[in-house]
Parts: sequence; C-alpha cells; structure tokens
Amino acid sequence: MGEISLEEMSNEYFDVLKELGNIGAGNATTALAQMMQCKVDMAVPQVRLLEFKELGETMGGEELVMAGIYLAIEGDITGSIMFLLEKQAAKHLVGKLMGVESEGDDFTEMEFSALKEVGNIITGAYLNSLSSITNLAVYPSVPDLTVDMAGAILSVPAIQFGALGDRILLIQTQFFDEMVLDGYFILIPDLESYGRILSALGISI
Repeated sequence: MGEISLEEMSNEYFDVLKELGNIGAGNATTALAQMMQCKVDMAVPQVRLLEFKELGETMGGEELVMAGIYLAIEGDITGSIMFLLEKQAAKHLVGKLMGVESEGDDFTEMEFSALKEVGNIITGAYLNSLSSITNLAVYPSVPDLTVDMAGAILSVPAIQFGALGDRILLIQTQFFDEMVLDGYFILIPDLESYGRILSALGISI
C-alpha cells in the first residue's frame, strides 16, 4: 500500500476526504443536538487544504482565545483529531448543556468538565462516521482540553503537522441554535492511514 502526502493530493483524493468531512460534521451536529436537547442546524462545511501557517488566521487570528479538544487516534487509523471552538461559543454551549448561563470570563471546574464532554461527544461522532464509512477500527484516547490563544493550542500537535508536510485538512463547520458557532475539525492521520482510508473507499493510490 502506498503512502500519500497532502502535497500530492489529487482532486479525486481531496473530493473523497471532503465528503468524509461533510458526513462527519453532520454526525457531530446530530450528536450536539441530542446532547443539548434542542434543534441545531449546520451550514455546509468548508473543507480546505491549508498550509499550517495559515491555520491561525483562518480561525480568526492566532491571538483569539479558543477552546481546543485534542485526541490521539489508534487502531487501523492512527494520528490525532482536534476540535476548536471560539471561547464565547464554548461558554454558550456549556450554558445550554448545564441549563444556566455561564458567567464570568473563565470556566469553573464543572464547566470545564462539561466542555470536555462536549468535545468528546462531537469528536467521537465524527470518528464514528469515519469508522463506519471506511469499516476501519478507530480508538480515540481520553480527550485533552485546553483554553488558550489559537496559536498556543496549535503549537501542541505541530510536530505531527510537520510529519505530513506543510499542508493540513481543515473542516470548518457552522452550527446554529440561537447564535452562530464556528467549529473547526483538524484531522491528522499519519501518512499510512491516509492510504488505508482511500483504499478502504476503493481508491487505489
């Protein structure tokens, strides 16, 4: 089985990964609605192939404070996944989940725990769809939650990004309830896993 880097990604490969991103984001939206027990709509996700250095600005600037959930992935697909959400959107989600408005600038210990669970469920729904479509086993780790500037959060998996080359796959998803929530999925399979995903979908590389 061959390996493919994102620099070598053809339109055919990218279209397949884009569709996976759309389905995964749709499942994540459904999981979010069930968790919050309210209607949540989703705009068509924007799936982009970006240079790593463009990520921070794409999400609103490297100094924007965000909540970032990071999970390592093991099984047939190995690598990691990140889900990032602007801090005020994260506080809105936590308030809806807990039934009380989140006050103050910082998260309480209970809010932090609830936010970690939100991220776990959203990323879990995304990975479940990936596993179902490809019939590949995916085992996520316990989630790690960080609230910090986007640039600082993105520095954590920078080594993995570098191993894949200069480009990464970003899936931007807008969720709607009373407000617009911009969420960002960053899927970081290792090179061998990209080959497995595409082969599982009947695409030879």
